[in-house]
Amino acid sequence: MDKYFEKIGQIPADDLLWNLPEQKQGAINIIGGNVQNFRTPTRAAEYLAAKYPIKTVNLVLPDSLKAKVPTLDNFVFLPSTEAGSLAGEGLAETMAAVDYNLIIGDLSKNAITGKAVASACESSDRPMLITRDSVDLIAENGPDRLLMNDQLILMGSLAQLQKILRAVYYPKMLLLSQSLVQVAEVLHKFTLSYPAKIVTLHSGQILVAENGTVKAVPLEESGYSPIMIWNGELAAKIVAVNMFNPGRFIDSTATAIFHKV
Repeated sequence: MDKYFEKIGQIPADDLLWNLPEQKQGAINIIGGNVQNFRTPTRAAEYLAAKYPIKTVNLVLPDSLKAKVPTLDNFVFLPSTEAGSLAGEGLAETMAAVDYNLIIGDLSKNAITGKAVASACESSDRPMLITRDSVDLIAENGPDRLLMNDQLILMGSLAQLQKILRAVYYPKMLLLSQSLVQVAEVLHKFTLSYPAKIVTLHSGQILVAENGTVKAVPLEESGYSPIMIWNGELAAKIVAVNMFNPGRFIDSTATAIFHKV
């Protein structure tokens, strides 16, 4: 193995879990949903509120859902498009008001929403994780500037990351047929070119990449199946552990993968 790539089979630093506070603190936005589907954002918000000591977990939804859900203190409704997804108005300000943002998807295939989310994330100075169908929206709406934001974590499948690399005309390709080491080499070079951080899955390993360093965590030791890894729970865990351990992305993300709550 080259020095930039390492497989790890246990929590890399136990002190990261000790950094989780006893008293609730911090604020996270869970952003997503459309008029037809908001199940995943709701589940992620409920999970974080129940499992981690977070003072405020906001559920940010398009206002097309106002008639479908109760108006609660932690629900934030933003203007929607005619199709019932987020239009973008107020999104950047909402993202700036918390410590961390999780753009979790169910946003629908709406070009207006895609451009609005990309624009808000490009200018955000708060840490954010983009996952599930949100990655596809970003890939389709010019991710060049977004990838230069060092606050960004992209958690997507290899096929989704392939779209991202194609969208920015990156000279290296990601292929499902590549070996684990070959994929790690591409992520190594990509995260040297762009400050964005990456979480993906390949060959039974969850790959975590930042600033040219790539670490692999065995999927079988994570407690997740290849399908479960994309249901939003792991993304929520990664956000929570990283929020309480700023500046330690790779170790915090690996800890989140191993941490059973």
